[in-house]
Amino acid sequence: MSKKVLLSGIQPSGKAHIGNYFGAMKQFVDLQDQYDDYVFIADLHALTTTKDKDRLKENTVNVLLDYMTVGLDPKQTVLYKQSDVPQVAELAWIFNCLTTVPYLERAHAYKDAITNGKETSVGLFDYPLLMAADILIQDADLVPTGLDQKQHIEITRDTAEKFNHIFGEAFKLPEPYIPENVAVVPGTDGRKMSKSYGNTIPLFATDEEIEKAVMSIVTDSSSDVPQNVYNIHSLLRNKNDLEVIYAENKGQYKKLKEFLIEDLKVFIKPLREKRQALEEDRSAVLEVLKAGGKKANERAEKKMEKVRELVGLKLY
Repeated sequence: MSKKVLLSGIQPSGKAHIGNYFGAMKQFVDLQDQYDDYVFIADLHALTTTKDKDRLKENTVNVLLDYMTVGLDPKQTVLYKQSDVPQVAELAWIFNCLTTVPYLERAHAYKDAITNGKETSVGLFDYPLLMAADILIQDADLVPTGLDQKQHIEITRDTAEKFNHIFGEAFKLPEPYIPENVAVVPGTDGRKMSKSYGNTIPLFATDEEIEKAVMSIVTDSSSDVPQNVYNIHSLLRNKNDLEVIYAENKGQYKKLKEFLIEDLKVFIKPLREKRQALEEDRSAVLEVLKAGGKKANERAEKKMEKVRELVGLKLY
C-alpha cells in the first residue's frame, strides 16, 4: 500500500529558532518514515512581508539548510520551494472565485491586522487560500502545524468541500497534526516564540547567544518555579528529570537558567556544526531543491489537469 501524504512548509522570513524546530520541523522529521513527506519553503507567502530580493533568496537557502540539518532526508522527503510549483497560484485563483469576502474576513491573521490598524495587502487577505492550494494540490492527508494555524486547515477543508460539491470530487480533506505538548512553543517572555516578538532562541545559536537569550527569560518572583524557564526546559528534558532539578533548586532562578543554558548548548552544538558543513557546498544543496521542485511540480500538474477539466478550462 502507498503511504499517506504529509505536507507542510515554513516561510523564509529569517533565522530559525527552537520554536520552529519543536513546533514544526521535528514533526516533519519524526514522521518521514511513515508518510510521503512534501515539505516546502513558502517563498510566495513570504512576499507579503519581504520586499528585498536578495534577502528572500538568502532566507530561502537558509530554510533549506535548516531542513536538511535537522534531519529531513531528500531520499525520503520531497524538499521544494513554493514558487517552483506555479500551479499553486493557478489553483488559488480558482479558489478565489469560489470564496466570499466575508468568509475570508473571519481569518485570524487578517482580523488581527485590522484590529492593530495595519494596512493589509490583497496577498495577506488571500493568504489562507494560497495555503489551501499548497495543501490540496498535493493531496495531503496530514498537515503538521502550530495551534495558531489550525484555522487555516479548517479553511482548507471548507474550500475542498465547496469545490467538490460544485464541480465534482477532486480533493481530499486533510487533517491537522498538532502535538499538544508543542502546540504553542513559549518564548523568552512567555508569549508564543516568534521572530516578530523578538523573544526567540536561535536554533543554531552560538554559546554566547544562548546565554544572552536564556538570561533574558522573564521570571515570576511570586513562584518557586520560574514557569517560563521550565516551559522551555521541558522541550529538552523529560518531566521526571525536571521535577528533580527544579525541586532541588527551588527559587534559585539563576541556577535553573544555567541548567537550561547547558542543556541548550548540548542540544544546539551538533546542529550548528552540521549546518556549517552543509553550507560549505551550497551548489549540492540547491540541487536537492531543484530535484524536489521537479517532483512536486509533476504531481501538482496531474492534479491540475483534473481540476481544469472539472471547472471547464480544458478544451484540448
